[in-house]
Amino acid sequence: MIELEGLTKRYGEKLAVDNLTFTVRPGTVTGFLGPNGAGKSTTMRMILGLDHPTAGNVRIDGRRYQELKDPLTYIGALLDAKAVHGGRSAYHHLLCLAQSNGIPAGRVDEVLAAVGLTPVARKKAKDFSLGMSQRLGIAAALLGDPRILMFDEPVNGLDPEGIHWIRGLMKSLAAQGRTVFVSSHLMSEMALTADHLVVIGQGRLLADTSMADFIEQNSRCHVRVRTPERERLLDVLSTAGITAVEKDGGLLEVEGGKAERIGELAAQHRVVLHELSSRQSSLEEAFMQLTAGSVEYHAHTGQVDQAGQAAPAEPAAVPAQPAVADMKKES
Repeated sequence: MIELEGLTKRYGEKLAVDNLTFTVRPGTVTGFLGPNGAGKSTTMRMILGLDHPTAGNVRIDGRRYQELKDPLTYIGALLDAKAVHGGRSAYHHLLCLAQSNGIPAGRVDEVLAAVGLTPVARKKAKDFSLGMSQRLGIAAALLGDPRILMFDEPVNGLDPEGIHWIRGLMKSLAAQGRTVFVSSHLMSEMALTADHLVVIGQGRLLADTSMADFIEQNSRCHVRVRTPERERLLDVLSTAGITAVEKDGGLLEVEGGKAERIGELAAQHRVVLHELSSRQSSLEEAFMQLTAGSVEYHAHTGQVDQAGQAAPAEPAAVPAQPAVADMKKES
């Protein structure tokens, strides 16, 4: 379990993390979300003792990271896949970590096999692609067989097979009763992986809830209805006190409506329906809705002139989209 209490970090006048209090519990995959500059990486670094908090504290199974003996056996982390001595082979990188943390050398071969790097175990890390480096970082996190795993953008550089693999790995670790804490900007992937979400913006806690509740509380729900008898259906719905908005192609949308009720009314009045479906916003849309006021870096629409200056096509800026990592295919 990871417990944060009043965690705060200030760099001069910049307040990077502002009084964060939440708990990452075992047996579930907890997603850690926030716009660029929200303080996610700083928070993870403080959990691992790499940065010292200005105020507050972090406990890992009841103790500070500095108090852990052989810390890799308590918590394994992947923060920067390229933070490896380039002249070392994958095998010797892991062997060094094992020897300094009291981990049997035989464990090195086990984790190399687990992440699919056995064929390149003797290859120098500087020659690894980003995807291979990600796998090596995950192997290092697994090396001590810890009860707590923490991953920052673990799917960067992985091909589709690798993304599917890491998703299954995280779910499997959580199913074993381990604590899994993962940060990612890939909303579609997080929606398939995480059970619980912690969302921050400008260093402050915005949400600490289940995936289902987060989407329900921060999304738009509506019913789509398509019919060749639009006017008749509009009259039926209006009589029942239901307001529908007309869209192109014979489509109607009912905000917050119940598909069952609309279907029953159409059947009673013999109105033909070609489509009747409930729609709910995606995790990405819910995330954008919640964090719209805490985005630090905004982009503008329009072209960039020869001098490199943005020339917006519209007068207003649009909210910045969450950064999506460059998906470089593994070599």
